[in-house]
Amino acid sequence: MLTNLKTLKGFAIHAVDGDLGVADEFYFDDETWAIRYVTVETGGWLEGRSVLISPYSITGVDRDARRLNVSLTSKQVAASPDIDTRVPVSRQHEASYLG
Repeated sequence: MLTNLKTLKGFAIHAVDGDLGVADEFYFDDETWAIRYVTVETGGWLEGRSVLISPYSITGVDRDARRLNVSLTSKQVAASPDIDTRVPVSRQHEASYLG
């Protein structure tokens, strides 16, 4: 089902062990226009960091609850690198993220 990304902004990100934060931005590949990453504002539990998650980790969308379910744990998100949303995601940052 097609969905306008504006409707997904602000959806809660629900991990296998609880809520992580909210979906904030969606990064696209500049050649294929595929979604490469979703930025998550983690809120208070992780000192309000912005982190990247892969769209491949999204396992479901609950529109009624305004929630994106992901196959990640809060520990995996806590270990992910911070992202400065004011600059483009470089291939070097992508390599760090995948590591």
